Amino acid sequence: MPRRQSKRNMSEVIMKGLKKVYDGGVTAVHDVNLHIRDKEFIVLVGPSGCGKSTTLRMVAGLEDISGGELYIDGKLVNDVEPKDRDIAMVFQSYALYPHMTVRDNLGFALKLKKVPKEEIEKKVEDVAEILAITQYLDRKPKALSGGQRQRVAIGRAMVRDPKVFLMDEPLSNLDAKLRNQMRAEIIKLRQRINTTFMYVTHDQTEAMTLGDRIVIMKDGYVNQIGTPQEVFGKPVNLFVAGFIGMPVMNFFDGCKLLLEGGKYYAQIRGVKFELSDFQQKALKQNGQQPCDIVAGIRPQHINVGEGELTATIEVSEMLGSEYNLHARSGDDEVVMVIPTVGLSEDVSMGSKVHFSTQPELIQLFDKASGNNLIWYDKESAEADAPVCRNYDF
Repeated sequence: MPRRQSKRNMSEVIMKGLKKVYDGGVTAVHDVNLHIRDKEFIVLVGPSGCGKSTTLRMVAGLEDISGGELYIDGKLVNDVEPKDRDIAMVFQSYALYPHMTVRDNLGFALKLKKVPKEEIEKKVEDVAEILAITQYLDRKPKALSGGQRQRVAIGRAMVRDPKVFLMDEPLSNLDAKLRNQMRAEIIKLRQRINTTFMYVTHDQTEAMTLGDRIVIMKDGYVNQIGTPQEVFGKPVNLFVAGFIGMPVMNFFDGCKLLLEGGKYYAQIRGVKFELSDFQQKALKQNGQQPCDIVAGIRPQHINVGEGELTATIEVSEMLGSEYNLHARSGDDEVVMVIPTVGLSEDVSMGSKVHFSTQPELIQLFDKASGNNLIWYDKESAEADAPVCRNYDF
C-alpha cells in the first residue's frame, strides 16, 4: 500500500478563547483554548449539546466565531472562507452525490479546482487503493454498504491533501460491528497519511481508541484535555470521572477525607483507608484540609471476597470471562467487574459479599466543588485549557 506524504510541514490548529454566541444571547461554546499539534489526532467528546460539533464547525468555517482567535498553520483564519482554509470535513451523513459514481465523487472537488484530468485520476486511484475501494470506483453510492459509503466520504476528503481533517461523528450511522471495523480502518488510515485530525464523537470508546489526546466538553466548557490514560486514571472532576469508563465509575457519597496523626485517610461507609504514599504527598503539597468528599472507585478496581465493606447483589451478569455485578451498599449502587476464573464467592442475586479496593485507586472528589483533590489543577484551568496536575515526585 502506498503511503501518502503531506505536501506541508506543519498543520497546527490553535484556538485562543474561542467562543460561540447565537442570536438571543445563547452561548454554545465558552472560551476554548486548545493547541492541536502537527499530525496529532484530537478527539472532542461529550454528551449531546456540549458544544463539540459547534467547535468543529467554527474551525471548518461553517459557524461564525463570536470571540477569540483561530489559527491554522500559523495563519489567523477567523474571517477566511471555508474553501480557503485548506481543511476537509467528513460528515455524519456521508453527503455523497447519488447520481455520480464513486470515481466522480472522489474527484469532484479537484475537478471544480480545474486540476488536470490525469492528476485527478492518479489521486483517485491512490486514495481508492489506500481505502480498499478500487473495485467500487464505477458503482454509485446506492450500490454500496454504509461502511463503503463512509470510506468514499473519507476518500473524497483525502484527495485534496488538506492541512486538517475534520470528522463530525462519521461512524454514528453504522451498526456496532461495522462501527468497530471502521474505527480500525481510521486508525490504519491515520498511520498512512501525515495529516492533523480533529474528530468529534459522543462515543467514549471511539475517543479512547482513536485519540492521541481527548478534549472532554460539557455545557460548552472544556472540562479536561489529556491522553486516554490521563482522563481515565486522573479525572479532574466528577463529570469526567463519570463520563469516561465502562461501566461507569462508582461514586460513594457521604465520605470524608480525614487527617489523623499526620496521615490522610479516606473514610467510606465508616471504613477508613490509609491513602498511599503518593496521595499523602500530593495532598500535603496542596495543603489539603479534612473535608467531605465523594469517593470514586472504578468497577474493575473492586476486589470481591475481602475487606470490611459489604454489598448485596441485585443483578449478576455472567459475560463469559467476567461477571458484571450490580449491588447495593447502603444507599449507594455499586457495579463490580470481576473475573470468573478462580472465583470462589457466591455472586448470585441476593447474596451478600464483602469488597474492598487498593487505596491508591480511590479517586477523591471535593463534595462542594466536585473537583478531584489530587488531580484538579486550578491554575491551568483558569489560565488555559484544563489539564490534570503534574507532580515532581
